[in-house]
Amino acid sequence: MSIFSAVAALLSAVAFQPFASGFDAPLDVAAPRSEPGVVYVVEQGGEIWRLRNGARDTTPFLDVRSSISAGGERGLLSVAFDPNYAKNRFFYVDYTDTNGDTRVVRYRSDGDHALPGTATQLLFVKQPYSNHNGGQLQFGPDGYLYVGMGDGGSGGDPQNRSQNLKSRLGKLLRYKSGRWQIAAYGLRNPWRFSFDRATGALWIGDVGQNEWEEVDTVKRGFGLTNFGWRVWEGRSRYTPGQTPNRAGKLVFPVWVYRHGDDGCSITGGYVYRGTAVPAMRGRYVFGDYCSGKVWSYFGGNVTQIASVPELTSFGEDSAGELYAVSQGGSIFKLAAA
Repeated sequence: MSIFSAVAALLSAVAFQPFASGFDAPLDVAAPRSEPGVVYVVEQGGEIWRLRNGARDTTPFLDVRSSISAGGERGLLSVAFDPNYAKNRFFYVDYTDTNGDTRVVRYRSDGDHALPGTATQLLFVKQPYSNHNGGQLQFGPDGYLYVGMGDGGSGGDPQNRSQNLKSRLGKLLRYKSGRWQIAAYGLRNPWRFSFDRATGALWIGDVGQNEWEEVDTVKRGFGLTNFGWRVWEGRSRYTPGQTPNRAGKLVFPVWVYRHGDDGCSITGGYVYRGTAVPAMRGRYVFGDYCSGKVWSYFGGNVTQIASVPELTSFGEDSAGELYAVSQGGSIFKLAAA
């Protein structure tokens, strides 16, 4: 048996098993490092629910339904907990407001529920179209809060915003000490991205246009980076004759797949660092919303390990165990089959 056959056989004993259900269009799962056995589920319509050992609280942790527009690619899109959440109780949400514009807002909680009066807006970005809102929030190993911003929508980035450093659209932004910076650009719609909790490397699933979906990664401590859109879609030219903005280093994806049987809209994931499935440690797990396929990537090789319908997101708990989110209402947890 070849090493590749052996790896495939090992990964065939892996599955995303049902964990919780009954949610209304869930889009994200997250957890503070200080709360073992707890995860928070974000619903597109504007509520966040806390689950303790799989059991949902009777009332939502946060309710911003009156502040948002939801449907399509809009809504309450993600939550991130401050690295010092156990002490300061800060958490952050990304949503599209009633006009469809992006807002990143910080709240405090009392440990059980959000305190509505503590809402502090950190970022406002006008959205020219209804799609490509990005929406992922993550804290990086440098302590910055990162947010993924799509190129503004429509198709083909008609105003060339992703390569324009005067625009916040088509960017990966980071925030610290009251200031936003551009960390990366040339992104079409980085719907989901993450940082490897062991190495600090950044991984992005950037949704493609007509043909290609892509996985991008850069090491911890990366400088200003250009991921290529709209000059490039995946590793293929999209806009002939356009020169990439040379302010940052041009980085090409480590993996691409063509639209078709494998899907049409990538859902970025995480490098698995849990302990429940040793065979998966160090492997990047991602999938596709259209096909529901879930893959494991390592060293340039990809193996399908599962299928999750309407796959909108992945998430980690405090121990690094991995969850998958189905927009149909269910949460799944990675486990040995």
